Amino acid sequence: MDSGQGDDMPVTGHYFSEEPASPERRTSFRVTGEWGDLHVETGTGVFSSHGLDKGTGVFLESWRRHPPQPPPAGSLVVDLGCGSGVLALVMARLWPECRVLAVDVNTRALEMCADNARRNSITNVEVRTAEGADPGPVARLWSNPPVRIGKSALHALLGEWIGRLDHDGEARLVVGRNLGSDSLADWMRTRGWHVDRLSSARGFRVLRVLP
Repeated sequence: MDSGQGDDMPVTGHYFSEEPASPERRTSFRVTGEWGDLHVETGTGVFSSHGLDKGTGVFLESWRRHPPQPPPAGSLVVDLGCGSGVLALVMARLWPECRVLAVDVNTRALEMCADNARRNSITNVEVRTAEGADPGPVARLWSNPPVRIGKSALHALLGEWIGRLDHDGEARLVVGRNLGSDSLADWMRTRGWHVDRLSSARGFRVLRVLP
C-alpha cells in the first residue's frame, strides 16, 4: 500500500505491529547537530530499520531554520510514533529540564528507544505505548506520524494528541507530500487548529500546528 492517507485498512506485520515477528537485527548510525552527537541503534521490525529516514532528516533541517521557542523547564514534550527514538533523544538533549515522552505501539521500538537513551546517557526520556500514557498537557509534540496505519486511525491518533497541547503548545509533523501532507493539513484546519507549512524538501512537508 503506497499511502495510508487514502485507505482505512491498515497493513499488518509492519513497523506499527505491536509485536514484530521478524528476527531482531540491529544497525547503528549517528545524528549530529546542536544537540551534540547521538549514537542510535535501529533494526528490523522498527520504522526506518536501516538508519535515519529521509523525513526525520528533513524535520531536523527544518528545526535548524525555524527553531521553536524552548518550552518552560518541567514541561512535557512528546515524540509521537518514536520508532528508535531520534526525535525524543534530540528533544531530551535540547531541553534537559523537560520530561520527554516517547510513544509508539511497537514494543521493540520502545525497547530500542530506551536502549538509545541509556547509550547516550540521557535520563529524561520515558517510553510508553499510547494506551499506557496519560501525560496531561503537552508543551511540544514532534512526530513523523505513521500515515500507513490508515486515515481514520491516523486522524484519531493525531486528534487525541494534538488535542492535549497546552495553550502555548506547538506540534510539528513531517509528512510525505505523496502520502497526503496537504490533505492532512486541511483536515487539521477543520478541527480548528492553526496549521502552516514551515518547509518543504525532498518530497516532505514540515507542518506546524497550534491549538
